[in-house]
Amino acid sequence: MTDAPPFEQRLARAKFRSWHRGTREADYMIGGFFDRYHAAWGEAELAWFEALLDEDDVDVMAWALGTQPPPGHLAGELLTAMQKLDYVDIPR
Repeated sequence: MTDAPPFEQRLARAKFRSWHRGTREADYMIGGFFDRYHAAWGEAELAWFEALLDEDDVDVMAWALGTQPPPGHLAGELLTAMQKLDYVDIPR
């Protein structure tokens, strides 16, 4: 038996954490990514995103913008999707 919260609870927590990063830029980048892709996620993708949320916003943004290489445990298909930045809706 495990004390880990259920998947849906973890997803709700990830959504909150993705949209409450501390800066508007990080909120749009990370929260927008969550909104665009989370519906198709399984356990592995959510675990990746939770690991990403544990990182500093400055680093996440640098990896998404391609100005710094990501650490190996975060590199891959999901970070490549984040680097496209086609999910960011910039209010006017």
